[in-house]
Amino acid sequence: MNIIIPMAGMGKRLRPHTLTVPKPLIPVGGKPIVQRLVEDITKVCGEKINEIAFIISPLFGKEVEKNLIDIAASQGAKGVIYYQEVALGTAHAVMCAAPALTGKTVVAFADTLFKADFVMDTNNDGAIWVQRIDDPRQFGVVKLNKEGFITDFVEKPEEFVSDLAIIGIYYFKDGDYLKKEIQYLLDNNIKDKGEFQLTNALENMKNKGTKFVPGKVTEWLDCGNKEATVFTNQRVLEYDKGKAHLRAASAKIENSVIIEPCFIGENVVLKNSVVGPYVSVGANTKINDTIIKNSIVQQNSKISTANLENSMIGSYVEVNGIAADLNLGDHTISK
Repeated sequence: MNIIIPMAGMGKRLRPHTLTVPKPLIPVGGKPIVQRLVEDITKVCGEKINEIAFIISPLFGKEVEKNLIDIAASQGAKGVIYYQEVALGTAHAVMCAAPALTGKTVVAFADTLFKADFVMDTNNDGAIWVQRIDDPRQFGVVKLNKEGFITDFVEKPEEFVSDLAIIGIYYFKDGDYLKKEIQYLLDNNIKDKGEFQLTNALENMKNKGTKFVPGKVTEWLDCGNKEATVFTNQRVLEYDKGKAHLRAASAKIENSVIIEPCFIGENVVLKNSVVGPYVSVGANTKINDTIIKNSIVQQNSKISTANLENSMIGSYVEVNGIAADLNLGDHTISK
């Protein structure tokens, strides 16, 4: 099985953090978003993953590419980098990795995480992963028939048609067939709202007899903006509670209290502080005389004499003498 992960977007809603780091590589609970996504998909698929294709912007750089290749290797898969130079829609993004569109294929957009308690039945023609939500008007949704197959894809319905929102993860038994249908859209310039949409290819496949089933996840976690990412960090720490990787052996804890669950990275120094609950602290960060809860602090930062909550702090940041809800990108000083 192959996994295709379109992630070329610039993550504008998560600025200033995405000015220096692509959104899927921002850590939550001590791991990059895209790494958690890959691990969770691998678990749910229940099959060997042969290749993971990452579709990125050429502006991301070689270090990002190396990190992605390493993430694929951690799952025993070959990592391959493809580029999307112009944003022309979801179908166009997937087609940028055309060589990987073969055989059993999962397409997963890298701005979402999920929790699920099922193992996918790869004998189905395809599956669209969904989550039941209270207000579906801002999402694409699916309708089901009595047999449980998907009959309709409806984009942002003004009136209620379904509460099963598409979360951006898809399984295809025949990746080559999907490639053919996307190529048809491209060759005939078939666009929706000015872009080539994956849902149009799915609609064509369904009309030709492909039977899609819903994959219903138990929780859908967004990382679209600062507030959503801080909440997602809270949820993944809750899920990971008690795991060995949550506190590095090299961390130095001096006269401090850690209220679990928290992630404490390599060579972190905590002194005269109260940290947690729901705090992730990246490698080499130093926190002194501070109270911090429900926050993300990245690597190589220094926080002193502060009281922080619901905050997102980048790498190489200095914070001193502040009580606030902060949102600071990399290489920032706040006093």
